[in-house]
Amino acid sequence: MAYESGALDATLAAAAGEDPALIAELRVAFAESAKKQIDLLKRARCDGNWNVAAMRLKGLAASFHAEELLTLADEALSSAPGEPVVIRKIERFLSEFAVK
Repeated sequence: MAYESGALDATLAAAAGEDPALIAELRVAFAESAKKQIDLLKRARCDGNWNVAAMRLKGLAASFHAEELLTLADEALSSAPGEPVVIRKIERFLSEFAVK
């Protein structure tokens, strides 16, 4: 799944208006929050910790209207703790987001 700007960028623009510095700050905040949840997913060894991190990631995605990340968080919720494929997909999303 490749990063598609659409709704996420529109949400950032709506929140920041015409202020490019604020848009950049919001992008950094989004990325840092996502990184924290990815780290928690990587370290999760039980269903409870995995599900909490995936739900937090899903909440972040929903807050920013990041549909691709929302789908990936749902995929994580239906996967076993530590599932490397879903973690790699989420990391790929985030790295493509960071490049934009």
